[in-house]
Amino acid sequence: MRKFTAMFKARTMEFVRDRGTFFWNLLFPVILVFGFAFAFSGSGNALFKVGVIGNDANTARPLAFLQIEQIEFIPYDEVTGAVERLRRHQLDMVLDLERDEYYLNSEAANGPILRMLFTAGNAPSATAPPPGASFGASVAADRFTEQQVAGEPIRYVDWLVPGVIGMNMMFSCLFGVGFVIVRYRKNGVLKRFKATPVSAFTFVSAQAASRLVIVVITSIVVFAGTNAFLHFMNNGSYLTLLILTTMSILAMISVGLVFASRIKSEELASGLMNLVTFPMLILSGVFFSLEGSPPILRSIAKVLPLTHFTTGARAIMLEGAGLGEIAPHLLFLGILTVALLAISAALFRWE
Repeated sequence: MRKFTAMFKARTMEFVRDRGTFFWNLLFPVILVFGFAFAFSGSGNALFKVGVIGNDANTARPLAFLQIEQIEFIPYDEVTGAVERLRRHQLDMVLDLERDEYYLNSEAANGPILRMLFTAGNAPSATAPPPGASFGASVAADRFTEQQVAGEPIRYVDWLVPGVIGMNMMFSCLFGVGFVIVRYRKNGVLKRFKATPVSAFTFVSAQAASRLVIVVITSIVVFAGTNAFLHFMNNGSYLTLLILTTMSILAMISVGLVFASRIKSEELASGLMNLVTFPMLILSGVFFSLEGSPPILRSIAKVLPLTHFTTGARAIMLEGAGLGEIAPHLLFLGILTVALLAISAALFRWE
């Protein structure tokens, strides 16, 4: 029992004296709870998603349809992007207040319901019925013209697979590089490398290249194996998808190398990498779209490498995008990789 008590006390004091790890374990759950609360702070009553172009506040005849609480209205700057999301069944309806038009997908099940709601609720808001009451006859039904678009629904698995592949890449890169190097430093392996002619840049580059080959092969095997059974939609080029995958892996490896450049505590390294991985899982569109989320979250998502992979991969697979269309994603990933590799090499310490 004395041995057990001594070991228990030693391990506990080791954890408590590691200030970074101690405070991380206290603060991270709080940050995560507040983050989820902010991200999903909506009322949860929305049954439909409607894209809105323009503002109805200054019109002489505002629409009661816009006051329906069970509909989530998402503002858009231009109609083309909103209609494309309607075509892909990411929106249920598009309302263009600037041209007095509304768009419905002829192959969507929610289209007829929203047409009835819009026609019944296309009355001035001043005459809108109270909550729970039925809408009366429209007094402005001739103001808008209906436009039809067509587009078969995309299976959820087709939309999901880029996110799942990207998630696997992220964990493999961050923990497969960052965590291993931290363990090398803690065990004294890096101290031995310091006595050799190997420079920090050479060591870091070799680690990145090794992990790149491993993750690329793993991602190809996972994609090909699941595709053999599920037959994913792919309207683009596999070569373009491979180029995007390679650039994304390099960017994620560089993120892991930054964390591994100085840290010598495995627990702190794990906590800090979780600080990066959890926001990417939530904000990069891995499992669900961020349409209608707070603008600040969408702005943060744009600087995450996983966001650029999932967005670019879906554009290739679902929309047939080529290198020209995904060039902004490749450019961002390339700049991020070079910058973070330079930072990790400059900050790297053997001990």
